[in-house]
Amino acid sequence: MHRLSFLMRRSALGYALLLALPATAVAAGDTTLTGDWGGRRSAWAEQGVSVRGDYVSETFGVVDGGYENTSARYAQQLRVGVDLDMAKLAGWGGGSLHVTINDRRGRSTSADLVGNRFPIQEVYGGQYTRLSEFSYDRSFNQGRTHLKLGFYAMGNQFASHTLLVNFVNAAFCAHPLAFSANSGWYNYPAARWGIEGAQQLTPQLNLHAGWFQVNPNLGFGARDTYAFEPFASGTTGAIFPLEFTWKPATARYPGVYKFGGYYDSSSVPRRGLDTSRSTGRDGAYLLVEQKLFTPGADPSIGLTGFAQYMASDHDSALMTRWYSVGGVYQGIGTRTQDRIALGYVAGRINHRLLDARRAELIDAGVAADSPLAGLSAAEELYELAYSAQITPWLMLRPDLQYIVNPGTYAYTHTRNAVVVGLQAKLTF
Repeated sequence: MHRLSFLMRRSALGYALLLALPATAVAAGDTTLTGDWGGRRSAWAEQGVSVRGDYVSETFGVVDGGYENTSARYAQQLRVGVDLDMAKLAGWGGGSLHVTINDRRGRSTSADLVGNRFPIQEVYGGQYTRLSEFSYDRSFNQGRTHLKLGFYAMGNQFASHTLLVNFVNAAFCAHPLAFSANSGWYNYPAARWGIEGAQQLTPQLNLHAGWFQVNPNLGFGARDTYAFEPFASGTTGAIFPLEFTWKPATARYPGVYKFGGYYDSSSVPRRGLDTSRSTGRDGAYLLVEQKLFTPGADPSIGLTGFAQYMASDHDSALMTRWYSVGGVYQGIGTRTQDRIALGYVAGRINHRLLDARRAELIDAGVAADSPLAGLSAAEELYELAYSAQITPWLMLRPDLQYIVNPGTYAYTHTRNAVVVGLQAKLTF
């Protein structure tokens, strides 16, 4: 417990120092820690150059279960970028160029202390500096048609749940984790070459489609050798996402309903006992986000519910089914920007993998009715988070996670884990 207490105290001290910054350092109402830089920042934006940056830290420890409950782990992400208005800068008639550099450091609570698949810290993965975006986008047809192309994470645009940034575990924030587990789909900060288009079909209905490169060498597990090599070799195919988005026309009870699917043309080994190659990986999903309760005139206050369902093919998928449900309530007393979030998620492992593992155990002399052969079918997670908006540029998020069957994807019996921690988000 000494190590856990030390890390928690160190994080708390750092956040306290941020809160103790002199009043002259940040003007009242500023949306960033560093302010307007004496007017230069807003002047640059007027000329077409918008500079952005943010920092996220996540310190989490295990208080019960898992591998070890006497320690904690810290991870962080630093991101800087620039958005260039090409109409103002080059007279292109419209469109913006985006460049983002991302840096991640630290260690994983999941890998070191719990052994589960769902990353407890959403900023853990690819712990090095990398190019995360170099893209161009532009709207046409009075904003009803949108085009984007370049080198960026497809998860920035498809199957995203903006509501779920109120959680910390990557299973929630902010895409179903099964996408990247089952295919060449990658989320931020892992970028790929791609092109996409979106068309507003009606005021409430949008169609969104794209093409993206599949290259495992550019993934989270890849060496930092490829961090600034967007043309690295290793392409195995292409992934084609298609998504419909419906937004009911109501101001008081807004909703977002997304139905989509993907096809990945890569050739990969089949899961389970049959290890012959399968060409093509596919999946379909339904994402729902709906305002359920608004106590007053302000539509931002109240309860918003969410649900997710995803199904993937049994030949190649690691997780064949994905379920998630929960809600976020904004407006806690007089703190209108604070939010409390509660959610449940489950990822069901492909039964062919379990069958293959049981066959291995039986071949090794383990009885079929032995506890060792009683493998769990799904990892599950319950998460409770409170988002305290201290200033427009600083958010602190105490977080509690309960992980059920954390050893599912390692085929081990690991005790259910209770994890607590603190996330800080700083915009500068």
